[in-house]
Amino acid sequence: MENFLQVVLLGIIEGITEFLPISSTGHLLIAQQWLGRRSDLFTIAIQAGAILAVVVIYWQRLCAMVTHFNQPEQRDYLYKLTVAFLITVAGGLIAKQMGLSLPQTVAPVAWALILGGFVIFMVEAYARRQPDRSLLTWNVAFWVGLAQILAAVFPGTSRSAATIFAAMLAGMTSRPAAAEFAFLVGIPTMFAATAYETYALYEDGDMAREHWGDLLIGFVVSAIVAFIAVKWLLHYIQSHRFTPFAWYRLALGALLIFTAV
Repeated sequence: MENFLQVVLLGIIEGITEFLPISSTGHLLIAQQWLGRRSDLFTIAIQAGAILAVVVIYWQRLCAMVTHFNQPEQRDYLYKLTVAFLITVAGGLIAKQMGLSLPQTVAPVAWALILGGFVIFMVEAYARRQPDRSLLTWNVAFWVGLAQILAAVFPGTSRSAATIFAAMLAGMTSRPAAAEFAFLVGIPTMFAATAYETYALYEDGDMAREHWGDLLIGFVVSAIVAFIAVKWLLHYIQSHRFTPFAWYRLALGALLIFTAV
């Protein structure tokens, strides 16, 4: 029963934090200090559960890109999603070859949370001085792809924060438009990461040691909670800035550093 509650709690934490710009990986690392270490596949799978929520929310948008591929606007959007994804894949493979991986200590998360908080303040200050633009350019796609690599290597960065703010700095200053592109490019990224980790487990002969029941429960809980969180966030950013999340990141980062001393 205790293990079940731990899995559910981790799924809830992932579902809430995956799309809010506060770092799901960082929060999971912190939570696992008390709830017990889980496998890399578990962590990535519950992230994929959260991404499934985006598939459900944006299913009409995704279908339109495929069924209306002959329309230049839909085709162009899909091409740029693909480029951002391929940049992420290339960068991720290079990071793997270099042996870069997420540290299992809280200190890097704390500093990344604080740094990310200041970045949010700066991006919002920049966006206030710019016209509201929702145009997706190749420049936006390129920087969003790079931002995903950054988030994969440095815990506490937040994939959603890195991609949304990269898009805004690259010229897509409309928060809803930047969030939509960031969320959509996360779909192939996280599903590919889950498939990669599953194959790695198979190659190493570790499939039998994976707790598949825990993984399934975490996946479902994360998907349900993420659906609610994304719906709320998309409504919130129609008329609000991201600055409250910056204050949260600063407070949590400072608390982690203080308690670690």
